[in-house]
Amino acid sequence: MLSIPSAYSDLKSSKYILFIAFLGFCMGCSLTKNLKEGQYALYENEIKGIDQADKEELYGLIEQEPNTRFLGSSLGVTIYRFGEKFYDSLSLVSKLGLVDAELSEIRLALDTIPNDRKLRKRADKLISKGEGLKKKLEFGNALMRTGNPLVLLDSIQTETTVDNLQGYLVNHGFFDSGVQYEVETNEKKAFVTYLISEKSSYLLDSVYTRSANTEIIKLLNQTAKDSHIKKGDSYNQDNISAERNRIEDLLKNNGFFMFSKSYINYIAYKDTASKTVKLEQVIQQPTFAEIHEIYTIDSITFRINPPSNEFADRRIQEKFRDINFFFYRNRYSAKLLASRIFFKPGQAYSRVSAIETQRQLSNLDLFRFVNISFDTLGTSLTANIFTQPNQKYQLTNQIGMTITEQLPGPFFSTALRNRNFFRAGEILEFNFRAGLEGVASATGQGVYQSSEINTGVTLIFPRFLIPFAPGSLQKYGRYNPNTRVRVGFNYTNRPEYTRNSINSLLSYTWATSNNRIFYTFNAADLSYIRTPKIQDEFLSILTDLQNEGNNLIWSFLPSFISSMSGQTIINFNKYGNFTTNKASLLRLFAESGGTTLNFMDVQSNSEPDIEFANFQWLKTQVDFRRYYPVNEKQTFAYRFNFGWAKPYGVSAGILPYEKYFFAGGGTSIRAWQARRLGPGSSTPQTGEGGEYDYTNEQPAEMILETMLEYRRKLIGYFDMALFIDAGNSWMIGYDPSRPGADFRYDRFYREIAVGAGFGLRMDFDFLVIRLDLATKAIDPSKPLGERWVFDNVSFRRPFGVRGQTVLNFGIGYPF
Repeated sequence: MLSIPSAYSDLKSSKYILFIAFLGFCMGCSLTKNLKEGQYALYENEIKGIDQADKEELYGLIEQEPNTRFLGSSLGVTIYRFGEKFYDSLSLVSKLGLVDAELSEIRLALDTIPNDRKLRKRADKLISKGEGLKKKLEFGNALMRTGNPLVLLDSIQTETTVDNLQGYLVNHGFFDSGVQYEVETNEKKAFVTYLISEKSSYLLDSVYTRSANTEIIKLLNQTAKDSHIKKGDSYNQDNISAERNRIEDLLKNNGFFMFSKSYINYIAYKDTASKTVKLEQVIQQPTFAEIHEIYTIDSITFRINPPSNEFADRRIQEKFRDINFFFYRNRYSAKLLASRIFFKPGQAYSRVSAIETQRQLSNLDLFRFVNISFDTLGTSLTANIFTQPNQKYQLTNQIGMTITEQLPGPFFSTALRNRNFFRAGEILEFNFRAGLEGVASATGQGVYQSSEINTGVTLIFPRFLIPFAPGSLQKYGRYNPNTRVRVGFNYTNRPEYTRNSINSLLSYTWATSNNRIFYTFNAADLSYIRTPKIQDEFLSILTDLQNEGNNLIWSFLPSFISSMSGQTIINFNKYGNFTTNKASLLRLFAESGGTTLNFMDVQSNSEPDIEFANFQWLKTQVDFRRYYPVNEKQTFAYRFNFGWAKPYGVSAGILPYEKYFFAGGGTSIRAWQARRLGPGSSTPQTGEGGEYDYTNEQPAEMILETMLEYRRKLIGYFDMALFIDAGNSWMIGYDPSRPGADFRYDRFYREIAVGAGFGLRMDFDFLVIRLDLATKAIDPSKPLGERWVFDNVSFRRPFGVRGQTVLNFGIGYPF
């Protein structure tokens, strides 16, 4: 047992050494090394003369961007040049020639014996090998593709940049502007300055629409407030393009099935004296008719094609809500499918209704694909919905790894899905997951790998199961409603205890039509929890806490836990897709536990010799995340998290252990180990590893934390981050075993822990590997006046005192 912490300490030390060595490697290459006469490394681009235009957008139009540098060198160039030492293009050309020659011979042989498996297998290998060689010839070897070649000044691309800048300015109303450039060189380094004469931007004097169709004019007048081009605004081609798209969407959603934005033209009349533009918006007439006409839905046909011809004689026809359904065999519910079709005969065509219909039918997960087409006859439309059944059974296996507490934890999961279980769109799922996870021992014995097994069965109904509400299916179909019923079993084996639980859940989920807001309501969340095995040392800790007035030991008694909870997730502008524009996410959570115990006579946890614990509590949490890109390479990310939980009634001041909040760790305040920060200004128990060797987890009833990150792309797959985290956790009431742990308005602001650091991330699109090095700056567990601990960091001690700096190794972004 004693050797584990020592090994873990050696592992941590080696990580620090590798981290520093990696930074040293970044500084080992001069950009201007071995340049030929007349070659210059592009060092800097600068744009001057901009007062009104968007400078960031202009910088984005520069064709050549300097290599990212750190202390005068570039890691990307270093890696690329290192890769060049092993790159031989002539050898690659020779190998590619041999591959092509052998492949030609095999193809000739296959013309004679086309079904020869060995020849086909060899041909596939040669094709794959040839593609790899071509990739190396075009982009270099793996090291070269990971790094970046040195960016050399190219006068042709500089001239192209001038054209880009000039075009941007004209498209944004600066018709009288001009662009020139200057190049300064110094010791093989080139500095390019783009000189812009911006002049005044032209304003829209008036906007006039011309169309022979009075219905179109009427629609445009009714939605004039939504127009992207308005009198008094600066002339902007981007706004004109956006207005063309808006008008196309508006008309297609109001019956103009054949209309497209190609019928919209703009004529600009410039007045150079007044610096204004008169804009004429022309809706051209169609070539196939006198005017643009409104199309209506005449009939709807929903056809589920059989997976093969053998079912052709088993087709069934059914009509429901004026929709003609054609099934193969009686396996589907017309009532369910009709609830996901949002247009009907007699209605004017609406593109948004067609798109929403396709999306909601796909959400059922019953079909391989959903295609919707419209046949025209005059101004009538016949809607045809074609689908093909998804496979009845689907088995999914997954092997992966999680990393917590710096330890890798392998896991295996499997899921068996049975679609259309009751022939009304239901899905039956069997799930099993087994894995290991790194956890810090609650008894100060280092880091262990705990084992966990989860299994369960879930039945998903694609509708709300609401008693006495027969119309709910059709009424709420566009919100993708689901009712989930789940029964499961969890087994956890940690160093301190073994914990089992049987749980069941009745849950309702739905979302807005644009998937911006997602709702979950857990009507009944029931668990029976047992802790059959508790380590003697951990039991001793719990007993000592009980003697001091902290009854945390009750959380490890057998217990029946019930709760109701609701959650709302609001996603603004697709948060999570970190390549989009600024986005944010707000998660609101509320829970009431043991509510039904208010109407029952049950034993309180405070009664002597209790053997079965009961819990009542209220809990709420607000989690807000914001992602703000500065440009293509730099972004800021921010998170605010607040949580509050309060036991009451028979709980006698104790929560179920899983309902507590814990601060610290790779996705929390990163300068503290997971679950080891706080609560408040209490002084945690330490082990033999020094003042920051915290031995116990620190459960709390309230958490407040915020994180700010500056993220920047480096080279290839490598990104970097600078971050600062602040926050802490508290108990709501006084905890005699942890003085200073309770939340007090007159002192909580002095108990905010602060950590800062920097990190390296390897972003492979499908996987993000994260290294975050965080140092404690303000430690609330210290006495007042001694909480600023960042001055422990110096050149002699770059990581401060032992345990002050924590290296977090994780998968994915922290938020």
